[in-house]
Amino acid sequence: MSNAFPYTNNIVDSVDNGIFVVDRNFTVQLWNKFMDVHSDFTENEIVGLNFFECFDDLPRKWFERKIRNVFLLNQQSYTSWEQRPYLVKLPNGRSITGGIEYMYQNSCFTPICNDQNEVEYVCITIKDVTDNAISTIRLQEACLELERVSSIDGLTQLYNRSHWEKRFVDEIERVDRYGGQVSLIMFDMDHFKHINDQYGHLYGDEVLRQVSKRCIETLRSADIIGRYGGEEFIVFLPETNLEETALVAEKLRKKISDFPICYDSIELPISISIGFTASNGEKNNTHKMLTEADIALYKAKENGRNQCVNYVDCSSDR
Repeated sequence: MSNAFPYTNNIVDSVDNGIFVVDRNFTVQLWNKFMDVHSDFTENEIVGLNFFECFDDLPRKWFERKIRNVFLLNQQSYTSWEQRPYLVKLPNGRSITGGIEYMYQNSCFTPICNDQNEVEYVCITIKDVTDNAISTIRLQEACLELERVSSIDGLTQLYNRSHWEKRFVDEIERVDRYGGQVSLIMFDMDHFKHINDQYGHLYGDEVLRQVSKRCIETLRSADIIGRYGGEEFIVFLPETNLEETALVAEKLRKKISDFPICYDSIELPISISIGFTASNGEKNNTHKMLTEADIALYKAKENGRNQCVNYVDCSSDR
């Protein structure tokens, strides 16, 4: 124990927290039994050494700033595991930790003053909060998974209607407020009722699953695809004009129509019909764009299916 802190052995060693003290030069002045047990250094080995030389993997700039502020302001400072998982890499000592290698820590930085109320040292306290942290992380993960599941269509693993509708409303509002464009694609399977009637609903379900997979492989990560209902799907493309949307629509059509569906020893050619539209300079809304895409989709079916139709072309025909 350093001479700067006489008669403290029993106190700091009886506490089930890590406690150590540094001076203005970051020289270790005190190192309690908890730190002895959980770190690679004993008290006799580390007292008198520079803290950073002993722990070269520390976030040095952050730690220096934290300590210097305590010296400057003469006030306690805190940090939690949620801000920084740990101050010093200490093994957590638990056999089941969900892959967590180091002890999660809450830390407190306390000024130690002389008789003139000037800060001479800073005492750092480390509290092991690994169990609480693991519980919190697992709860957060469970909540995220629940949120994800509640937004997903169980059969296709695409967004369900309530979720993509909300996302689409948000995108329309963004366009109306800040400008830009958003395009909407609506498509459905050609002769899907015939597939269900002839090959059964299990085959029909597999068709929908494989079509969904091909769509995800084709679209950008920023594009949103969801199941509208039955064999009908919706895609909206942020910051995409009509010309670009036409290219995406044709790419989707070819990706789905150029390869048959294989399931249960049955190989079946499939195709889709696509209608698409885009926002314009006027006030946009989801109902208007969905109606336009639906009109274009109906036109694609009326024209013989397995094709893409732009709503602009439909409106010019009427």
